[in-house]
Amino acid sequence: MKTALYASAAVIALAAFGAAPAFAQSRDTIQIAGSSTVLPFASIVAEEFGAAFPEFKTPVVGSGGTGGGLKQFCEGVGDNTIDIANASRAIKDSEREACTAAGVTDIREIQFGYDGIVFASAASGPDFALTPLQVYKAIAAKVPVDGALVDNPYKKWSDIDPSLPDQDIALAIPGTNHGTREVFQLEVVDAGAEEAGLPEGLTEEEHTAALTTFRQDVVVEISGDYTETLARLTSNPNTVGVFGLSFYDQNKDTLKVATVNGVVPSNESVAAGEYPVSRPLFFYVKGQHIGTIPGIEEYVQFFLSESAAGGSLEAAGLIPQPEEKTAEVLAAFEAGAQ
Repeated sequence: MKTALYASAAVIALAAFGAAPAFAQSRDTIQIAGSSTVLPFASIVAEEFGAAFPEFKTPVVGSGGTGGGLKQFCEGVGDNTIDIANASRAIKDSEREACTAAGVTDIREIQFGYDGIVFASAASGPDFALTPLQVYKAIAAKVPVDGALVDNPYKKWSDIDPSLPDQDIALAIPGTNHGTREVFQLEVVDAGAEEAGLPEGLTEEEHTAALTTFRQDVVVEISGDYTETLARLTSNPNTVGVFGLSFYDQNKDTLKVATVNGVVPSNESVAAGEYPVSRPLFFYVKGQHIGTIPGIEEYVQFFLSESAAGGSLEAAGLIPQPEEKTAEVLAAFEAGAQ
């Protein structure tokens, strides 16, 4: 098996360096950074990879958010730049352009499973049954009332809808460096604003502001990882935090999760397409580092293996993708597809 992997690695290395000269290796450890959602999965794989392949050093996995990880990834080619960026959303065209400008021209996308985005609060608090409309009305700095945008008047969740708890509104959401924030924006805030019905005649700037300007009195934006969000809930039990489903699953003893549109978030409801706030998870490999930084291809192969994706990662909360999709992703990676 390892012989086949090494042979495959050699083929990829030749393809990767066919258009550009290789850099001199002075680092022998895979360096990874990025998404807080992907962090626990990548950390598990790194440890298991180090144990399964003693000839390679255990990869070093950091956080920094999807945007931060891809920014590091796109800084250039060489042993002073990271090899892999974890991401809870697909890479943007603007990020690809930044990569290209810095000489990162071989970017290989690895989709490895799915996760949901959930609203969770203190286990001792009331139950929440939320909709995107209600979240938009809670979070937006200005909301439509009688055909006009006005300063947000809602103080308690029950002010928005009598079915919601009679509790002060407080939200902890991911900062703009997180891929979770972008999915939250699109699937929850934008969807809620559309249902609310923004006034006609808004300029493009006014329309954008209505979607992206959040209240400063009740909303805290978290630039760190989910442990920081959890700490916010601990310090203020009224807070509703936005988490990845996998992180919530690991903290069920202290948190309770809200339904969204009447659906309980779970591995099953996400896999079935029933839970409305979900997304695929990725990591991006710098093809120009394959064959120079040891173990990159073996790491990808191991990450996508049944023992990882269908074993320890699923146990940690990853929602597996169909085997056919994984085979397609692996074949594309080995062919050098971008």
